[in-house]
Amino acid sequence: MATETKDRPAPGAFDRFFHLSENKTNWKREILAGTTTFLAMAYILAVNPGILSFGIGEALGNGDPFAAFAAGTAPDPGAIFTATALAAALGCLVMGLWARYPIALAPGMGLNAFFAFSVVVGMGIPWQTALSGTLVSGVIFFVLAITGVREYIINSIPTQMKLATGAGIGMFIAFVGLQGGGLVQADPATFVTLGDFTEGPALLTLFGLIVTSVFIALGWKGGVFYGMILTLGLGLATGVISWDLSEVSSPNLDAFGAAFTGFDSFTTGMIMVVLTMLFVDFFDTAGTLFAVAGQAGMLKDGKLPRAGRALASDSVATMGGAILGTSTTTSYVESTAGVSVGGRTGLTAVTTGAWFLLSLVAFPVFGVVANNSEVTAPALIIVGVLMAKQLGGIAWDKMEYAIPAFITVIAMPLTYSISNGIALGLIFYPVVMIAQRRWREVHPLMYGLLVVFICYFLFLTE
Repeated sequence: MATETKDRPAPGAFDRFFHLSENKTNWKREILAGTTTFLAMAYILAVNPGILSFGIGEALGNGDPFAAFAAGTAPDPGAIFTATALAAALGCLVMGLWARYPIALAPGMGLNAFFAFSVVVGMGIPWQTALSGTLVSGVIFFVLAITGVREYIINSIPTQMKLATGAGIGMFIAFVGLQGGGLVQADPATFVTLGDFTEGPALLTLFGLIVTSVFIALGWKGGVFYGMILTLGLGLATGVISWDLSEVSSPNLDAFGAAFTGFDSFTTGMIMVVLTMLFVDFFDTAGTLFAVAGQAGMLKDGKLPRAGRALASDSVATMGGAILGTSTTTSYVESTAGVSVGGRTGLTAVTTGAWFLLSLVAFPVFGVVANNSEVTAPALIIVGVLMAKQLGGIAWDKMEYAIPAFITVIAMPLTYSISNGIALGLIFYPVVMIAQRRWREVHPLMYGLLVVFICYFLFLTE
């Protein structure tokens, strides 16, 4: 045995640290799994700058995002791209080397839309202050993760409401994609209507949605990413998209540390912002961890070993991402793509993190994609579809769950606010339970949230 170990030092080193043999895997399979996971979630490198930079810039610059970049009211795309890649790499490395799970992390979908459209654009809060809120939520998450409080909070929120929150965020993301791609547009009589399908951008979005849907239906692990590449290629070939980023800087660290400069602008309205970030990240992470671990066969008696480390890794990534300059970094359910090809250890996550570091040299491609919502819109819509699957777990035949769940889901896209949907749903849940004379079944924390959210609507919203 000693001779065999001496003849193969590299596999032995991996084995000692990642317990490859114990998990019936090897370093080649883990690297393949990490690469597969990266391809499944690489779209975030374009979508995140598209939302946090061009999305904010388009709104605050009256249609001219470059004016917003110059004025500093929207972060530079090169800075957000860099923060996205580095935050994802940091999260993957911490998860892989410390918690040692095959789970990859990156700035989360839904939370980036909340950051951009609800907080910065909707509430008028500077993006630097929104980063400060993200940092605070990460610190609170870390405290909850390393104490027994996390179980108390997880058990206090009904599973049905957790599912409704995820599905509602999916609806919100899909609406942002439909709007950004020109498939729906504003109408003075009906608020929204069908877009103009004679225009190139709408047709390009439709093409991207079709090819991405086909890839996903065929089970391609990187279907969203491949769909974006094909859409970009067609857009460049037809002239709908131009390869011009002359006004956008290269990858940079201009957003680094901005989270520390935003505390001066903290207002009472930021309380709801931090609570929403914390709520969504906490339960999204918990759900993702159990989903990926369950598929990999890592659960023991229904429990996740080293759960504290896994949750703490997520919170460290959120804090690091906020300092780097991006919205909440969280665990990605796309990690199941790597697990499906054999990933079982932290080496899978480490490999994914390495790919995110290497992607820093590919900014021109991702920058052009981020600057054209026709390319990112199909990805947003498909991600919305994937998140909406959680609707199937809601007990629609029980009104105490159906009413607050429906209000949560429908309010997010219609009020253009994730926090409004969460708040309304968690107000209606205890109210309906009280009406059924089942108030004792409601966790005490829910009554506390009821008061908080009522105060939010009465005093903290404009």
